[in-house]
Amino acid sequence: MAVPVRQNQSSQKPRAQTQSTEPRVWHPLMELQRLNDQLSRSLEGWGDLSSLLSDAFTPLADVEETDDAYLVEIELPGVKKGDIEISMEGRRLTVSGERKEKERAGILRRRTRSVGRFHYEVVLPGEVDEGAVSASLDGGVLTIRVPKRESDRPRRIQVK
Repeated sequence: MAVPVRQNQSSQKPRAQTQSTEPRVWHPLMELQRLNDQLSRSLEGWGDLSSLLSDAFTPLADVEETDDAYLVEIELPGVKKGDIEISMEGRRLTVSGERKEKERAGILRRRTRSVGRFHYEVVLPGEVDEGAVSASLDGGVLTIRVPKRESDRPRRIQVK
């Protein structure tokens, strides 16, 4: 059986100085460990990634901008109003909560729907009026209306 061989060009000496021409044996698991080490080092400066690496899922969402507000629509079928938390800090809108597992009488053979904790976060592009944010849940879609500040709304100027 042939063994894959990887030649490391950076550690090879010029042919005139090389005593042995035997290639190094390539170990796939060592290569994966090297990649893992590189990834770990590159993520060190990112701070706490626990929220990204948790078991929470991110629901599908649309963010629409109108003249006077931002509309955020998030798909949350099967989630009750009391299981949703919405917070606004500056321009950052955060929606989190839980889609609870329903009681089952039989054996669950296949699951493609997400259950458990969810988390959605978006930073809106303009200044907002935090005090006038409203939300409604209808047909499994959470709609959040975040009004723009009066100063950021486009003004119509009539030509005289």
